[in-house]
Amino acid sequence: MSETDPLIEAAVAGAEAYVVGGAVRDRLLGRRVLDIDVACPDPVAAARRYAVASGGAVFPLSERHGAWRVALADGRTVDFTPLPDGIEADLATRDFTVNAVAVPVGGCDPVDPHGGQVDLDARRLRAVSPSVFEADPLRLLRAVRLEDELGFRLDQETEALLRRSAARVGDPAGERILAELERLSADGYRRLDEVGLLAGLGGSLERLRPVDPPLLLVLVFGRELERLPISNDLRRLTRRVLAAEPPSDDSPRAIHRFRVATEPYALDALGYLGREDLAAAVEAARSAEPPEPLLRGGELGLEPGPEIGRLLARVAEERAAGTIATREEALELVRRERGG
Repeated sequence: MSETDPLIEAAVAGAEAYVVGGAVRDRLLGRRVLDIDVACPDPVAAARRYAVASGGAVFPLSERHGAWRVALADGRTVDFTPLPDGIEADLATRDFTVNAVAVPVGGCDPVDPHGGQVDLDARRLRAVSPSVFEADPLRLLRAVRLEDELGFRLDQETEALLRRSAARVGDPAGERILAELERLSADGYRRLDEVGLLAGLGGSLERLRPVDPPLLLVLVFGRELERLPISNDLRRLTRRVLAAEPPSDDSPRAIHRFRVATEPYALDALGYLGREDLAAAVEAARSAEPPEPLLRGGELGLEPGPEIGRLLARVAEERAAGTIATREEALELVRRERGG
């Protein structure tokens, strides 16, 4: 898919249309282009034509702005957005000059009224106008994320503008904030703190280390992370990791107890606690996990209740510690536990 994609050309039906934004930026940088944004006079008709030709699914992206999206089977997307006042007016509403370059559908010289190509060559992020952060405070986070992903740097004036606007960092919807934060590296969070944005979101660098996402979010935000609309899985990870206590040692018993408290997030919990040295012991315990328990609750002859869970947990721990290995030994342990 490119600026001269015949399906896009057919979809806009000969009208004035442009590929804009990140797709142009990434192509000029030699990066892989996954998502394309096409500005055109009739986004609804263009999106529907493109969906039919490409076999994609079409749906409205923004009723307020009149944008439509076509989602392709391979995960790529093509967005069609309105072009009510011409391409230069459209580009004037963009965030940074590197995102304010347009290429006519069908090919031709880029439209670049703000010097975005020069800034691309200089690996520089420069605001299109002094009102960029006022118009959309999410751009505060996007600025740092683009620095992080592209290896660019804010120019002096834009960074000063960002710092003056830092108090608005928490204004956007939580979903939009989270989407930007999820893409930051450890260095990105350091930069977020440097420019005065991290504290406004409840984050801290106190525990920051280079770890894989989503644990990085937990390291930076701790319990504050639950103020954002995180997934249920991330919520479970957050609560399990924050409640974790490090194993007393690397013995089978200590590792078993730690796993009971933290699985399936035991390795994440070690990362949060800074005890990656115990990761091999956890991995070994996982590999040695028996496929079946020695006993099941129905074999204990007890009425349903918490006592069954306690006894089965004792059996599992002693088995992990190596003190019992057979069903008979497990039954004997249960008899002793019950005073028999």
